[in-house]
Order: sequence, then C-alpha cells, then structure tokens
Amino acid sequence: MPPLRPLALASLLVAAALPRTLAAPPPAHLTTEIPRIVDAGGRHALLVDSQPFLILGGQCGNSSAWPSELPKVWEAIEKMHANTLEAPVYWEQFEPAEGRFDFSLVDTLIQQARGHGVRLVLLWFGTWKNGSSHYEPLWMKAHPDLYPLCIGRDGLAVDTPSPHARATLNADMLAFQTLMQHLKAVDPFRTVIMVQVENEPGAWNTIRDYSPAAQEIFRQPVPADFLTALGLPGKVGGNWTAVFGADADEFFHAYSVAHFIGQVAAAGKAEYALPLYTNCALRDPLDHGPAGTYESGGPTDNVIAIWKAAAPALDLVAPDIYQRDEAKYLKVLDLYARPDNPLLIPETMGSPLAAHMLFAAIGKGAIGFAPFGIDHGLEAVGFLNGHKPDEDHFAPFAQNYRMVGAAMRTVAGLEFDGRLQAVSEPEAAHVQTLSFGPWDAVVSYGLSRFGGPKGPQGNPDPVGGALVGLLAPDTFLVMGHLCRVDFRRSDAASRAQRMFLRVEEGTYENGEFKPTRIWNGDETDYGLNFSTLPVALRVRLTTF
Repeated sequence: MPPLRPLALASLLVAAALPRTLAAPPPAHLTTEIPRIVDAGGRHALLVDSQPFLILGGQCGNSSAWPSELPKVWEAIEKMHANTLEAPVYWEQFEPAEGRFDFSLVDTLIQQARGHGVRLVLLWFGTWKNGSSHYEPLWMKAHPDLYPLCIGRDGLAVDTPSPHARATLNADMLAFQTLMQHLKAVDPFRTVIMVQVENEPGAWNTIRDYSPAAQEIFRQPVPADFLTALGLPGKVGGNWTAVFGADADEFFHAYSVAHFIGQVAAAGKAEYALPLYTNCALRDPLDHGPAGTYESGGPTDNVIAIWKAAAPALDLVAPDIYQRDEAKYLKVLDLYARPDNPLLIPETMGSPLAAHMLFAAIGKGAIGFAPFGIDHGLEAVGFLNGHKPDEDHFAPFAQNYRMVGAAMRTVAGLEFDGRLQAVSEPEAAHVQTLSFGPWDAVVSYGLSRFGGPKGPQGNPDPVGGALVGLLAPDTFLVMGHLCRVDFRRSDAASRAQRMFLRVEEGTYENGEFKPTRIWNGDETDYGLNFSTLPVALRVRLTTF
C-alpha cells in the first residue's frame, strides 16, 4: 500500500513548482479583486470585478473539457450568448501519479476562456461524481483497501466512496488544495469565478456506509460542535440514534459526506478564497419518497441545515434541476433560495421548456443559471429530451441570454437591491402581477398585438417570461419573451390611469443605457408587446 503523505509537506513541494501567470491579460477595465458572494437582508450577489455578476452559463458534457472537444464547447457558448462556461477538472487527469500534478487542461481552459471573453466555473470531479468514485486516479483505484467504497446493510460493497476513509480525505484535500494554489498563481485576473467541490455527492443503493469503521462512528456521540452549529446544544452527548431517531441513518450520512467535503473546501479556500459550492441530485420536492429512493448524503432539501453546519467553508449548496413539472421546478427554487443560501442553478435540462425558467430563477434572486450538455450536439441531447434531431433546443436559451446579457450587471444589481422581479409563464394562469409600490406591472401571455375580445390565452407551450426592475421612481427596466407587460396604479380605488411618458428601446454599454429608438403609437397603445426578439426597454410612467 502507498504510504499516507503529510499534507503540509506535500503542499510546499507542489507550491514550489507552480507556473507563473498565464499570458494574454484581459481587458484593462477588469479589477483583480477576488470574486466573492455578499448578502444583505437575505438577498445575495456574486461580485466579479467588484460589481454584481449574473452567471448566464452553460455546462459542457462530462468528457468535454479536453482540447479535442473544446472547439465545439466554445462554439456552443458563443451561439448561446453565455457569459460563463462550467467545465470539469478531472482528478484522474490532474494527478496521474501520486503527488505529481498535471495542470495542462486547467491552463488550456483558462487561456481559451480569456480568448473568448468568457468566465469559468470549474467543477472538481474528485472523490464524488454522481455518487460514485469513478474519477479517482488509477493509483487510488488500485488500492481499494486504502481508499474503500461504502458497505451496504447486507455487507456487500456499494459503488460509492466511503466518507470515513482518512486516506481518501487526505488525498482529495491535497489535490484540491493544489488546484486552488494553481488558480491563484496563474489567474490573477479572475477568469475563474467559482469552483464546485465534488459533483452530486452521496450514495445510491444504500442510505449510508455500514462498514465496521462507519458503525463504530455511528455508535459514538454526535460531535458537539456540529450539534451546536445545528442549534441543538441540548442534545450533546447522545449518539446518532438517540438524537435523530428514525432519521439517524440518513442524517449520519449527510453529516459524514458534508464534513468530508467541508474539509476539502476549507483546504482549498485557505489557499485561494474563491466562492465554493457543492451541487445536489434532488429528491422529489413535493412527493419526497422514503430515504433510499433518492441519493442519500448529498444536500437534498431535508438536510440543507446539516450541510450548513457540517461544511461552513462552502458558500452555498446548489440544486441540479431536471424537473419537468412546473410546480416541482418552482418548489425547488423556493427550497434553495434561503437567507443563508444564495440560489444558484448550476445544471438544468437542455430543453426549450426549461429556458424560460431563467426568469423564475432571477425572480427568486438567483446568482446564476446554466443548462447542461451544451456541446453534446443537437442530435444527441435533442433526442434524449424528446425533440427532433435537427431541432436547436438551445435557441430559446440563446434568445433569453442575449436579451438579459447586455444588461447583466444592471439586472444583478437591481436583483441584489431588491428592486427587480421576474416571472416565468405558468401552465394554467395567463396573467401575473408584480407589485412595485404605487405601480403594478401586469404580465399577460397569449394576447394578439392589439389585444382581443378573449383576453390572454397563453402561449401554445408555456415558454414566456418577463423581467421588470425599478430604476427610479416611476421608471422601469422591462424585458420579456412572448408576453405583454403593462402597468396600472396599485390602488384599486384610484381612478388614475397610466400614461407612458416615454418608452425607449436601447442597449447597455458599460452599465449605461443607450437609447436607440422611442416606442409610441401601435407599440405602446395596448401595452408593451415582446416577441422572441431580445429587447430592453426603459419605461417612464405618469398618470392622467
């Protein structure tokens, strides 16, 4: 068996070999401040270059962060008008031999992202990838006695790593620490803005590890610092069964996985304090099902508090949303948009029916949104999502990204200030009302350009959405997709009627709105109609 390595000594040896900053500095207006997440009154913002930033992202396929595949990835990013690529870092490639690190793929991603004017979120495929340990290096897989799998209740090994193996933890901590050291050394201009620690961690086919080592820990008292952080100081001294009863097995595994990943995150953040998060394979948000019917140990909605207490080095836990049902999708947004947890959607299905959920996510305060598999090719992913092989199912994402992207900083700032609301089209209702003090913004779907006697009928598929931000008293930023937005006074007893003082179509340049034309007549008499074209309007209101 290979010997365990002292973490600090190995770190020093790696640091001595780090390369210098990569070439091709970015534009001069960028700052060198480390990206960070800030909060105010339960709202959150990701600051990049000292300003709020909204990730309009795309995640490439699991095996696409290789030089041979990147041309297709950048083509997809450009076509989508995305501002951020989410791409994996593979432990098996990054540390091909114990203690020897290969930075080539990471450097290639950073260099090419700079060349394309795109930011990066790196995904550390380390100990966990979708519940398994398949991305561990070959030298670890060759020693399962040192880097073991979980043992199920029946005594058989399960294809998921044990969170109780100290050798695995030490190896992952060192590798992730080395990655963060390297990013700090070669990326002072902050091309990489966040890092995901592991990928959908947890266990399938067992609720927890039942190995002898795990059983011994399970019978011991629950760690006192964890219970205090969880707000249960009165439970100190009890073991897992005594404290958590019927939930003991599931909560024990959630703590064990979270505590493991929290230590990995802390080791990396000590080197370079980029925002860190872990993503989650969800349980059904409405019809939960019993433990064991979903991945156990990851940050599912019932154990978010456990993850917060056990892994404080993580800035957030993030849901991967593949729910096709609208009510379930919106419920997930509600569950993960918490005062103590910034909302990020690092993965969602690459389907036209998910594109409009960008508006719903923004409306819940999301700092980022990204469909998965943007480079898989239209034929492969389109077929899997039930669309024709030649259908460009990412086109709706591109339309929305192009529209929101030009005003991204303004949108993120309004969102953080609590002066922005956004909605996606419901399946049943065809009218939504957004309240801004004295004004209501009314969003309608399925109206003809000049109205009609039947009123809103909804779009053939519910793919519309709208975004309204309060720029100043009586002045709004309005964007929409396949909808109409109009305004009315919120006081039902008032007889005052709205008048558009001015409606300006324009673009944003360096955060400043630049009008290109004025809407009037047919364009405003019945409200503000939005098609699939990306349009941003600055609207000034009064009454008569």
